[in-house]
Amino acid sequence: MLMDILYVLFGLIIGGVLGFILARKYMLKYVKDNPPINEEMIKVMMTQMGRTPSQKQVNQMMKAMSKYM
Repeated sequence: MLMDILYVLFGLIIGGVLGFILARKYMLKYVKDNPPINEEMIKVMMTQMGRTPSQKQVNQMMKAMSKYM
């Protein structure tokens, strides 16, 4: 009886850890493949703020954003 409870608890802990690791790996791959912001969005945003973005500025912003992903 005690061993059955331990098996269930052990299975739940292992399942939770594996589920977390797999979900994290999936989300990181998804964000890498489908970035939430791209160069075109940065250009539009800077244009709306009244700036004419150069490619260098856009690249700097993309690099800064990819650092946090």
